[in-house]
Formats: sequence, structure tokens, C-alpha cells
Amino acid sequence: MDLLRVRTPSAPAWPAIRLARMSKWLVTGGAGYIGSHVVRAFRDEGIEPVVLDNLSSGLEKFVPKQVPFVLGDIRDQELVTNTLIDHDCVGVVHVAGYKYAGLSVRDPLATYSNNVTGTASVLAAMDLAGVKHIVFSSSASVYGTPDTELVTEESPNHPESPYGESKLIGEWLIRDVVRAREAITGVCLRYFNVVGSGSKDLYDASAHNLFSLVCAALVAGKTPTIFGGDYDTPDGTCVRDYIHVADLAVSHVAAAKALAKGDKLLPAYNLGSGDGLSVREIMDMFASVTGIPFEPEVAERRPGDPARIVADGTAAARDIDWKMRHSVTEMVASAWKAWQHSAG
Repeated sequence: MDLLRVRTPSAPAWPAIRLARMSKWLVTGGAGYIGSHVVRAFRDEGIEPVVLDNLSSGLEKFVPKQVPFVLGDIRDQELVTNTLIDHDCVGVVHVAGYKYAGLSVRDPLATYSNNVTGTASVLAAMDLAGVKHIVFSSSASVYGTPDTELVTEESPNHPESPYGESKLIGEWLIRDVVRAREAITGVCLRYFNVVGSGSKDLYDASAHNLFSLVCAALVAGKTPTIFGGDYDTPDGTCVRDYIHVADLAVSHVAAAKALAKGDKLLPAYNLGSGDGLSVREIMDMFASVTGIPFEPEVAERRPGDPARIVADGTAAARDIDWKMRHSVTEMVASAWKAWQHSAG
């Protein structure tokens, strides 16, 4: 296969006797911003991860040298199946996907191909390989614009972009496979705005996320931009629920361990803070933390962006070790530190 490259560590990261007792988990998209933090969270728990990534947005340098890395696409079902079998994986954390709501409006086919066809491929590979557990990277975008201050897992699903629709379909696929295959268990984790960095060498390289856009602009000596200043919010800018990427990663591992133990989990959990900040408030915090005064430019709205979405994370706190371990100030400071390190 043209896209296949396998990197096998020359030496184990842990003693061989300990490796034999551990269950390996495949992390799709493990070279990306979120996936790389999940990989490190697994290693912190003494569980060996295996990474599969096509590097369309991930960076191979984010994958620790001791971690097996397979270059390939999740839509290549044979490759995913062989990877699961070759590494004796017991579960999958499925992070890989096309994650940009605004771009999905312009290119829905790419979104559905990556997120729906890709998820179906991963599930089919799991079935063939006899792999029993999946933790799925879903999204707050399945809710669209809620009609309540806080969304719960029972809030109606009204996605407003092909991206949100593709994530909801991914959840349906997992639900239906779990129903059809009693041996397979799964849980969907609905992300809100994932920001910050758990290590100065891991940064959000996206050209579309708020924190990365602000950091990139400030590093380049440019003025950050707000997309839309006329929303029905107190200051006219979108209100979001910001969570630290390292906190998110911890709950992925907790969910994986719970599935492996046979704990009964909800089909989906919100990983949210219960509190919201506007984009303008985040800009003000960046100016304060970095010491760089600026007045952001205001551009047109981006398609697919709801005005406000904030989540109740009570259920996740109860079942999968979800908690806000970092303040928003720490989120901004860690993101800025990682960006400065990458630029230097």
C-alpha cells in the first residue's frame, strides 16, 4: 500500500514482563493535537498505545519514539484490521476525523467520507479482529444551538453543520454495532472547545481553532480576528465552553479502563465545564497573559458556528474521572507556551 509505513520501537518503553500484562489500545489520529495527549495519558497509566494516523493534520514528532506508529488512513479497513491484530489491541480510541464545522459546510463530501465512512471502517475492522471496546471522539456540535443554558446528555440533537451531522451518525453507528454485537462495548465523548497544552512540545497546529489562530497571529506580530460580532450574546461574540486538552485525555483513559472492566456506561458523555466565556473574553485573557495589548479585528461569521453552547459535565464526573483540573488562565498560558516553543 502506498501510504503504509510502520514504525516499531527498537526497545520497549517498559520492562517486557510488564508489557505482557498490559492491554494495548489503538489511538486513531494519535499524531494529532488531541490524540497525542491521549497517547501520553495512556502511557502515564502504564497502558501501551499504538498510533495510526495519515498525518493529514497530525505530526509524527508528536508520537513518542517508544510508541508503535502506523502511517495510514482509517478508511483502509484491511490496514486497520491488520494493525489491531498485529499489535494484539483490545480497544480503540477513535480520534481521527475531519473536524472543522465551517469547512464542512463547503465540503460535506470530505467530511462524510472521513467521519462516517472512516468510523464504519474502524468498526468493521474491530469486528474482524475481535476487538471489543471503542471510545469515540464525538462533539458538542451534535447539539447545534441549544435552547437551554446548559446542555445535558438528554438535550435534543440538532446539528447545524455536516461536521455535527457526521459526528452524530458516528454515534449512531457505534450504538447500532453495540446492539448487534453483544461482545462490543462503546462510549462516545462529546467534546466542547478543547484548548491548552499538556506539554510544551505538543501544540494545536490547526488553522481553524480559536487558540491556535490567536497564538499564530501574535507570534507573527499580527492582530487576531474574531469571526462574528453580532451574535445574540452579551458582547456579540460566540460563547463557548473551554476545556483543557490534558483533562480531556485523562477521561479517555478512564473511559477505556471502565469499558475493559465491564462497567456500565452511558452511550455518551459531555466533557464540559458548566461555564462559558465569550470569544472576546478569551482575547482579553490572551492580551493579559502574553503581555501583548491588542484590539481584535472583527470579521464575518463563519458558517456552522452556533451562538452559545455550554455543557453540564456531571455525568462524566461521576463515571469517567472528568474534572476541570486547569483554569482558563492556565489553558491560555499553556497554549501560548507551547506555541512559543514550536515557533522557536
